[in-house]
Amino acid sequence: MDARIEQVVTSGKVTLDDTEYDVESNTYIVGDDDEVIVIDPSHDAEAILKEVGDREVMAVILTDGNEHRLSVVLEVAAAGEDDEENWAPIGLHRADRLLWRDYFGRLAKEEDDEDDAKALRSLEPDIWLEDGGVFEIAGAQLEIVHTPGHTPGSVCVISEQLSALFSGDTLHRNRPGSVGGVYEDLRKQLNSIGALLTPLPKDLRVLPGQGDETTVGDEDARWESWGALAREAED
Repeated sequence: MDARIEQVVTSGKVTLDDTEYDVESNTYIVGDDDEVIVIDPSHDAEAILKEVGDREVMAVILTDGNEHRLSVVLEVAAAGEDDEENWAPIGLHRADRLLWRDYFGRLAKEEDDEDDAKALRSLEPDIWLEDGGVFEIAGAQLEIVHTPGHTPGSVCVISEQLSALFSGDTLHRNRPGSVGGVYEDLRKQLNSIGALLTPLPKDLRVLPGQGDETTVGDEDARWESWGALAREAED
């Protein structure tokens, strides 16, 4: 197996419920010297594509449909190719389709050219991610696990060969994941995290969408204590 993991940290602003947050995000590039899959491009497509270099982007996986990912996903999928037929396929869970449609619908309203606006409104992901779906790159398998809560269509990605769990914004180090401390459905998110972590090896690396990496064992040990956060959110 020749696959390896590279990380790019980018920063930008994310607006949720009319409030703007400064966010620093992790993008992961998985592959070898020839081909890669990009997980969670965010904020700065140029920085991500600089790390990709001359390698072919075989797919782009989004662990959720929030705007800091959608704002750069087309540019990363294109990777300098003018012909859309040569763009990498974009994967998103169907439960985040509304987030996708809302984002590109807003862009369409800002377009003066009606043909461009129509194209934006008609955009759809190329692949609807499903629980148990698998991508392959450079001898490594990337398995999709649906983990709703942060968003309805949040997913995580597990690679046994790379001994890594890409947890997106479902799970961060020391806490359930969030953008700006905002939780959409924390109880559902905690249930997803618990079901995700329980069967996994305790020494498996967790590579989150924000912040430093951790391990399954460390976060599993903290999981039960997070119930208080859910009770506070409901009060």
